[in-house]
Amino acid sequence: MASEVTRHPSRKPRLGRDALVASIAGFVAVLMVGASYAAVPFYNWFCRVTGFNGTTQVATSMPSSGPLARKIAVRFDANVGPGLPWKFEPEQTEIEIPIGQVTTVFYTVINQSARTTAGQAAYNVAPLTVGAYFQKINCFCFTEQVMAPGEKREMPVVFYVDPALASDPENDGLNTITLSYTFYPVRDPSPKPVAASEIGRRQKGNL
Repeated sequence: MASEVTRHPSRKPRLGRDALVASIAGFVAVLMVGASYAAVPFYNWFCRVTGFNGTTQVATSMPSSGPLARKIAVRFDANVGPGLPWKFEPEQTEIEIPIGQVTTVFYTVINQSARTTAGQAAYNVAPLTVGAYFQKINCFCFTEQVMAPGEKREMPVVFYVDPALASDPENDGLNTITLSYTFYPVRDPSPKPVAASEIGRRQKGNL
């Protein structure tokens, strides 16, 4: 009987430990779910700040020093994603500029459909290590672009290559950068007509 009695008091600490373990496991599960939702915006922020994966930087001012004697070639690439009836191409496929010189180039976009369409551009540079040095002052990729049927538009990109690139030993032999854009469809901005029968039903409902 004595042994039987001594077993019961030990159950309370064990139940307490089980509850603590369950609480910790639940907290970890919630933390992991929250982390999964936060992963995408955190990744995008990380790419913008560091230039990781070829993500270009958004310049808030002109370069602090003048252009360098060293020049670099910049190639321009244009692509259109499935479902967007646009013709999209650079006006120049390649230019050579001094590092640190502010430069403006243009892309041409034509909506080849008979309806209003909208798209937004994704972008990166190659090689991927140059993303931290490619500074864009103005770019059409920052906003959604809505194009009327048959509309043609010139879209500027204002940029410079940060002079700090010349001090990076990893890019000593670099002589060409490729800036690439891809437009993807966003939505159909055209209002959908309401059928006459639907209008009739609404009018009857209001009587």
